[in-house]
Amino acid sequence: MRRRCVAERSRTMASGYWVMTFRSVSDQTGVDRYAAVAGPVIRAHGGRVLAAGLPSFSYEAGTMQRVAIVEFSNLEAADAAYRSPEYQAAVQYLVGAAERDVRIVEGT
Repeated sequence: MRRRCVAERSRTMASGYWVMTFRSVSDQTGVDRYAAVAGPVIRAHGGRVLAAGLPSFSYEAGTMQRVAIVEFSNLEAADAAYRSPEYQAAVQYLVGAAERDVRIVEGT
């Protein structure tokens, strides 16, 4: 398998990903409302949910927390979608309903 050289990598933009874990859920209704609003917002910003739900397997220090992975065309698009007023409005449904961790990472 051929690996791209550094010069080739700089000409292509790597995807950006949201990696979200739900540490706790205290109000499923709030999470459901978030999902109903966030889904269309994510898609409108070019995002695609790659995986969501409880882990099928959990290893090492892993816990059985809900996980969601969302792909965007690049890191900047992922960050802009997260910071958008529309998405932040969806996040308000999680206040008091769930505690989560969100990380935005660049693909390789």
